[in-house]
Amino acid sequence: MPLVTTGELVADALGHQRAVVAFNVITLEHAQGILAGAERAGCPVILQLSQNAVKYHGSPTAIAAAITATARESRADASFHLDHITDTALLQRAAELGASSAMYDGAHLPFAENVAQTRAMVEWGAAHGVWIEAELGEIGGKDGAHAPGVRTDPAEARQFVTDTGVAALAVAVGSSHAMTEQTAALDHGLIQALATEVPVPLVLHGSSGVPDTELRLAAANGMVKINVGTALNLAYTGAVRGVLDANPALTDPRKYSAPARDAVATAVEHVLTVLA
Repeated sequence: MPLVTTGELVADALGHQRAVVAFNVITLEHAQGILAGAERAGCPVILQLSQNAVKYHGSPTAIAAAITATARESRADASFHLDHITDTALLQRAAELGASSAMYDGAHLPFAENVAQTRAMVEWGAAHGVWIEAELGEIGGKDGAHAPGVRTDPAEARQFVTDTGVAALAVAVGSSHAMTEQTAALDHGLIQALATEVPVPLVLHGSSGVPDTELRLAAANGMVKINVGTALNLAYTGAVRGVLDANPALTDPRKYSAPARDAVATAVEHVLTVLA
């Protein structure tokens, strides 16, 4: 199917009072597995490529082409998004790479500087048809994590959105990136307060560490875009390890990459079913 835009998927989710899930892509098998899981669940998905994944590949060109080509061959509605971008030159390649949206990550900057840099990216995005997400209140697990208990302030978040014009805002409400166990406890009162105060859709990062019941409640309380990455890597790596442990002499990567791709699809289908 033709790619849809992230803005369309988020607007549709908001209109139906549900969440759309964005899954991180590292390899071609990730993209294929994500789309297979979306087809099984009958749900739309956002395929995300982070700056860290671009660094791994050395260039965004080939992996972006693989993501967009795979999405076009899928029966699922899918968009392509650049995630956690601090390099403005990379962000400004979004349209060229086929991404309809990008997340500019200025959360490490002082508030005023984050506002100025984010506003500049929003203005660029408006001129190039690219939907811009931003972050306020640094999410844990990135570059050393923030101090425990840090949360996004609703009034500050509203001011940030007013000053920048962002299309969506990622907020810190208790989740953390790179969690390998579902032990995060979200601040649902804060989610409700942010949903009331902030005039754009809210985004939950670090969702792999959030229990299913908490994730479902977060969507009900106002989270519109939910990001998942580590859960896919756990499934992928677990499948590879299982095959190689059982077949230590195996050398054909297809023999362990295919089960890894299937494991990603199963993980994606599970998350989408939880939030359906």
